[in-house]
Amino acid sequence: MTLDESLVRALEKDYNTAPISRQERVMLDYVVKLTKDATKVEPQDHDRMRDAGFDDRAILQITLIASWFNYINRVADALGVGRG
Repeated sequence: MTLDESLVRALEKDYNTAPISRQERVMLDYVVKLTKDATKVEPQDHDRMRDAGFDDRAILQITLIASWFNYINRVADALGVGRG
């Protein structure tokens, strides 16, 4: 969470060019890969997360949160939530 509107805009535009830490970028790379095709997540992705400072518990939490958001958004999309 942030109140920094310029950071929010930069993240919305492209997190790869946003002024975030290496650890945040590694996490977002992982979440994007998980979101696009979870079957392509490999042990090397977890190693990269560990190298960035995330322990196994954090990796599990990040995976669960991203997966839950992916799931609930698909449910909402399928049911037309927000389409008026």
